[in-house]
Amino acid sequence: MTRKERYQKTIEYFKQNMPVAETELNHTNPYELIVATILSAQCTDKRVNIITPAFFDQFPTPEALAVAQQEAVFEVIKSCSYPNNKAKNLIGMAKGVVERFNGEIPTDLKELQTLPGVGRKTANVVASVAFNTAAIAVDTHVFRVAKRIGLSHNAKTPLETEKQLMQFIPKELWAVAHHWLILHGRYTCLARKPKCPICGLKEVCKEYNKKKGK
Repeated sequence: MTRKERYQKTIEYFKQNMPVAETELNHTNPYELIVATILSAQCTDKRVNIITPAFFDQFPTPEALAVAQQEAVFEVIKSCSYPNNKAKNLIGMAKGVVERFNGEIPTDLKELQTLPGVGRKTANVVASVAFNTAAIAVDTHVFRVAKRIGLSHNAKTPLETEKQLMQFIPKELWAVAHHWLILHGRYTCLARKPKCPICGLKEVCKEYNKKKGK
């Protein structure tokens, strides 16, 4: 099977079996999304969704978060991973939004990445989900699934994976493809024990067929 055929079959599978794929982070606006996405680094969406209601009660806007004490933010988010660092970044992000972007979350990918705590992955999530920008965010799930299926080839970094996915996936599908791969990695193609027997992609999966000697 050629790489192009593998991509075609993978896209066809997801179109049929996961026509609607969206972020599982609860949010109602771009500010809430960027906060939730920063919190989600090396933390489950489920945990983030437990934390954010109280967070947004206390810090409902970038302006409120920008003047918050780091200890106060830490107290609200301490049940997630790396709370000290995230508290610092969240306040820094809010200050940047207030001081440089008039309190509005920037829509531009490069501008988003100038904010503390906002790397390329977070910027891509916010741009694609909040502003319908064509972007593919590569987190640990996307990186793993793309490698296993054979969508990425010798990619050693998330950026290399992102570039390869963008090369073969039609631009109008970039945003949804990100969610396809994340959700597939979260519920089927698990890191330690992938559920290969129930996976609808096993026939095109490079790693599965390699194990089966095909």
